[in-house]
Amino acid sequence: MLSAFANAFRTPDLRRKILFTLFILAVFRLGSVIPVPNVNVSNINTCVNQASSGSSAGLYSMISLFSGGALLKLAIFALGIMPYITASIIIQLLTVVIPRFETLKKEGQSGQAKMTQYTRYLAIALALLQSSTLITAARSPWTILGGSPTTCSTIMTDDSIPTVLLMILTLTAGTGLIMWLGEQVTERGIGNGMSLLILTAVAARVPQSLWAIHNQGWGRFIAVVIMCLAVTTAVVFVENSQRRIPVQYAKRMVGRRSYGGTTTYIPLKVNMANVIPIIFASSMLALPQMIAQFQSDPAGNNPGWVDWINTYLVTGDHPIYMAVFTAMILFFTFFYVSITFNPTEVADNMKKYGGFIPGIRAGRPTAEYLQYVLTRITVPGAIYLALVSLIPLIALVLVGANQNFPFGGTSLLIIVVVVMDFMAQLQSHLMSHQYDGLLKKANLKPGSSPTPLR
Repeated sequence: MLSAFANAFRTPDLRRKILFTLFILAVFRLGSVIPVPNVNVSNINTCVNQASSGSSAGLYSMISLFSGGALLKLAIFALGIMPYITASIIIQLLTVVIPRFETLKKEGQSGQAKMTQYTRYLAIALALLQSSTLITAARSPWTILGGSPTTCSTIMTDDSIPTVLLMILTLTAGTGLIMWLGEQVTERGIGNGMSLLILTAVAARVPQSLWAIHNQGWGRFIAVVIMCLAVTTAVVFVENSQRRIPVQYAKRMVGRRSYGGTTTYIPLKVNMANVIPIIFASSMLALPQMIAQFQSDPAGNNPGWVDWINTYLVTGDHPIYMAVFTAMILFFTFFYVSITFNPTEVADNMKKYGGFIPGIRAGRPTAEYLQYVLTRITVPGAIYLALVSLIPLIALVLVGANQNFPFGGTSLLIIVVVVMDFMAQLQSHLMSHQYDGLLKKANLKPGSSPTPLR
């Protein structure tokens, strides 16, 4: 990996792309620490410290993951990339329900551009809704973080309507700017812009979390580092694992030319759902936690259902919490894979272009075979996601690490997957430049043919 970076910096074009990408990531981190107007920074720090160590630490950790810890600091980029992620998931789910979206999906690049435009509009609408909710919570932050108004006072210096509207518009504009920054990285930098921004937000919390574990003792710190290395190795192995289904295309004659007769394969990854099931499960579990926090009484006179949620669905080391979280991840894994990979559609496309799986008849038998293989692959993939998501909870029990365990669940998968994708694209750019260099040495232009020998 280090040699790839060294070779990339020796190439002027790649060096400009890498420096531009780093500049955009630096701008993103700068916007994550600059607060919006009319906030009390000292009160924000008090409330954030209380959230990181109180009973609502799990909820705070989840909702601030995709903003790099900037959510309750009320930074300009406080909402992070989460509205865009939510909008993308909603649009992808609606593709199965709305025929118009399904038609756009099949139209190729033009249809994809239209879907991206719809995703941006929905992301801005969600950002407006989430910013309004966040500002409402900022007027009485103890309802979310627990405690009382004396320990976590208001973090707004002025709660008049014009001030509130200005803060809402600032947060919404920050989300729009984040989407623009991500698109700039995709077009002019290296890697997927949105994924790199997510990686930056997640990785920004790693040093602080590791230092917090280091303060608990060197033995615990070394145990956590060893666990992180072992789990990262396992995640890299599983993310590269796939089942390749061979596909052959029959040879056919069109005029005097022969087409087809090639052999390829359909790659089915073990983890086809990526981190989406964990995000779904975390969001669903955060909903009752948030409702219970709003209904909690600082004096302790809570309804029975609020006490039950605070006892069993807030503390991550409780067996009931682990069981519910695992069951939801398993369910959402099968659900998401079923809507993203359609065996019937794949079988029809193969039959349309003369492709077939050796030993399997084309059409319905091929679709049934693909469904059978997909189910067998999804089972270990779902179990793998459940185990990875439970790593922070297991670490809390075994080594006493806090809820901000740096390499676990969603954060670990995001870091590994995005880094692997970035390195693959970097290697692809290096190979492309090496190929162009060979053509220049041979005094050839890309796409031309050499002069025949006489």
